[in-house]
Amino acid sequence: MSKFWSYLERRWDHVLELGIQHAEVVAISLVIATLVSVGLGVATYRRQRAAAIVLAVTGTFLTIPSFALLALLITPLGLGWEPTIVALVMYALLPIVRNTITGLRSVDPAVVESAQGMGMSGVQRLLRIELPLAWPVIITGIRVAAVMLIGIAAIAAAVNGPGLGSDIFDGLARVGSPIAINLVLGGTLGIVALALVFDGFFFALSRFTTSKGIR
Repeated sequence: MSKFWSYLERRWDHVLELGIQHAEVVAISLVIATLVSVGLGVATYRRQRAAAIVLAVTGTFLTIPSFALLALLITPLGLGWEPTIVALVMYALLPIVRNTITGLRSVDPAVVESAQGMGMSGVQRLLRIELPLAWPVIITGIRVAAVMLIGIAAIAAAVNGPGLGSDIFDGLARVGSPIAINLVLGGTLGIVALALVFDGFFFALSRFTTSKGIR
């Protein structure tokens, strides 16, 4: 283990740079996925058939193996960030869409009817009543998606994607050499640390952005 810590001390700048890239690509993908997913959820939560179709399609994305999806994206998008972001967005859609629909459907109809009786328009009810009440469920979906993407992003190194996966793949390609285990372990621990950071961030965000009355 002492050899690993010596390796990490020598390569700290490199590991930190890869970690920042990893966090960036996940954050970008998560923002895009959240906007798309919440939009789809809002558009379909009142329509049973439309919601079922959206959930079926986004669920299908999760059944596609990561290597296969990334390989398919090489032809239209090339290598690097673009296929990585598209793949991560596709994988993040289901948990956020599902939680958005579930959260909006769980809002008490009596509360919505009361807001309607006060003269609120449909958009006002959505923005001021339904989405705030559904927010704890929605952000839970975002939190789950974030942690999931941290792990999946490592696979993107197969298409020259950014992040800590490149060290893991490099280490696996050098199995048998003294540095192989250090590369794999460094990349893996970096991914675990990032997952904990993202999870902690969204836990804190949920606490700060959720009204005490509905926690």
